[in-house]
Amino acid sequence: MYRYDSTDQRIIDERVAQYREQIARHLAGELSADELRPLRLQNGLYIQRHGPMLRIAIPYGMLAARQLRKLAEIARRYDRGVGHFTTRQNMQLNWPQFEETPDMLAELASVQMHAVQTSGNCVRNITTDAFAGRAPDEQVDPRPYCELLRQWSTFHPEFAFLPRKFKIAVNAATTDRAVIRAHDIGLDVQRKTDGEIGFRVFVGGGLGRTPILGQVLRDFLPRQHLLTYLEAIIRLYNLYGRRDNLYKARIKILVQALGIEEFARQVEAEWAHLRDGPSTVPAEEFDRLAKHFPLPAWQPLAAEDARHSAHLASDRAFANWVSRSVHAHRTPGYAAVTLSLKAPGSAPGDITDEQMLVAADLAERFSFGELRVTHEQNLVLADVRLADLYDLWQVARQHRLATANIGLLTDMICCPGGDLCALANARSVPIAQAVHERFDDLDYLYDIGDISLNISGCMNSCGHHHVANIGILGVDKNDEEWYQVTLGGQQGNATTLGKVIGPSFRAHEIPDVIAALIAVYVEQRTPSERFIDTLQRIGSDAFKARAYAGRDRRRGASRVDLKDKESEALHV
Repeated sequence: MYRYDSTDQRIIDERVAQYREQIARHLAGELSADELRPLRLQNGLYIQRHGPMLRIAIPYGMLAARQLRKLAEIARRYDRGVGHFTTRQNMQLNWPQFEETPDMLAELASVQMHAVQTSGNCVRNITTDAFAGRAPDEQVDPRPYCELLRQWSTFHPEFAFLPRKFKIAVNAATTDRAVIRAHDIGLDVQRKTDGEIGFRVFVGGGLGRTPILGQVLRDFLPRQHLLTYLEAIIRLYNLYGRRDNLYKARIKILVQALGIEEFARQVEAEWAHLRDGPSTVPAEEFDRLAKHFPLPAWQPLAAEDARHSAHLASDRAFANWVSRSVHAHRTPGYAAVTLSLKAPGSAPGDITDEQMLVAADLAERFSFGELRVTHEQNLVLADVRLADLYDLWQVARQHRLATANIGLLTDMICCPGGDLCALANARSVPIAQAVHERFDDLDYLYDIGDISLNISGCMNSCGHHHVANIGILGVDKNDEEWYQVTLGGQQGNATTLGKVIGPSFRAHEIPDVIAALIAVYVEQRTPSERFIDTLQRIGSDAFKARAYAGRDRRRGASRVDLKDKESEALHV
C-alpha cells in the first residue's frame, strides 16, 4: 500500500498544526463559528445532533494493521470505543470532544492518516473495489490510479470550494464493485487488445434527493490524459454548477440541464486548453505509483488444500461461513475473506476498539498485515491461505466478526440515521436491528439467497437505499418517523435505481413489509432465480399488493397520501 514520503508527512503535519491554531483561535473567541465552519469541514469535523463527529479518510479503503490499531486507540481514548465504517470506505467517530480533535488528527498523522477533505465542497475520498489487486476478474490493479487521483485532488487550489461535494469511484474488474455510475465521476479501467490502458468515463451520477445514474462521457480515455480530462470536467462544473440552490448544486443537475452531448462538447472545448499540458502523466509516474502496490510474497500453493477440505466436510457452520464470506483469489491456494460487521444487535458498519485490535491481529497473522474497508461497510482480508481459513474463522467468530451473512438480507448497508445525524428525518439503526431480529434464522436467509437491503435516514441517501433490491428511506411526517420503501434497485454492471412502491409505513410495520415482499419472491421464483430476477420477471405489482395487504387504512389516509406524493416527487 502507499506509504508517505517526507513531503507527504510534512504536508499532513503542517495541516494538523494549522488546524490546531484554528481551533485555539475559535475557543479564544477570535474566530467565529461561521468562520470556522469551512475550515473544520475540510478537516473532517462535523457538528451532529449530539455534538462533533470526526470523519477519517481511508483512501480507496486501504488500511495497514498498525493504522487500524491506531484507530482503536483513538476510539478508546477520545471517543466511546466504537468506530463506524461508511459507504465511502471512511471511518466516523461520533463522540469526540471538540477541543480534543487537534490531538486526534496529530495521532492520525503519526500513522500516515488524516481527515482532509472527508467533508466540505471538494473532491472527497477516492473509492474502489475492496478486492483490488486480488480479484480474478480484474483487468489491472486500480489502486495506483486511485492514488494518483488522491494526490492530484488533495489541496487542489482550484477545487477547494466547488458548488457541492464531489465523488469519484474507480473500477477495474469485469464486475463493477465500486458502483461507479452512482458517482459524480465514475472511471471504468479498460485494457485494449494491444495492451493500452485507459478509462471509460461516466459523469453525472449521484443518489440523494434526485437519484440519477451517470452517463458515458467518453468510451476510452488514454491513461496519460486522466488528470487533464478530469480537470476539464470539474472546471466546467466549478464554473456553471449552481450555487444558488443547495439541492441542485451537484454536477448531475448540470449534466441533465445541458444534456450529455452538449456537456461533452463543452468538456472537449475546455480540455483543448489542457491536453498534453503539464498535468499529462508520463509512464514513469505510473510505474512509480505501481511500485507502492507490490504483490505480497505469496507461496506456491496447490489450488486445493486437504485440511481446508476436511474442515468443510466436518463443520457445517464453517462451511456456511466459507460459502458467504470467502471469495476467489487470483493466486492458487489463497482466498479473500470478508469480516462481517453485521452481527445481530450491532449497528451495521460499527466496529468496537476490541474488534479493531482483533482484526489487526488477524491481518498480521494471516494476510500480510493489510485490510480493506468495503463499500458495504465490512472489512476484507485479501490474502489468506486456504489452509488458514479455519483458524481465522475460529478467532473471528469469538469476536462477532464471522456472521455468515455476506450478501444476504441482514448484510445491510445502513447510515447512522436520526440517532446521531442532524440531517436525518428518522432513525435507521433500530430498523436494521428489527429486521435482523425478525430474520435471525440463517437457514431461512440461505434459502432466500442473494438480496440487498439498504437503509437511509434521510434523502441524502448515505445508506444508498436507491441501489438496493429493497430500499428503506426515513421520512418526516408531522414530526413522526415514517419509512418509504423502494423496490428494484441493484448495484453492479446493471446498476438500477429502485422505485417507490407507494405510501410510507410506520417503523413497527417494516419487518412485516419485508416479510411480505420476500413471501412473494419465495412463491414466484424459479430455480436459481435471485430476488431481483423474480422481481424483474413478474413486475412489482404482486409485491406491492402483498406489502399493503395487511395495512390499517384508517389513519388519515388523505393527509398521509398527500405527504407521500410530495416526498416521492423529490425522488424523480
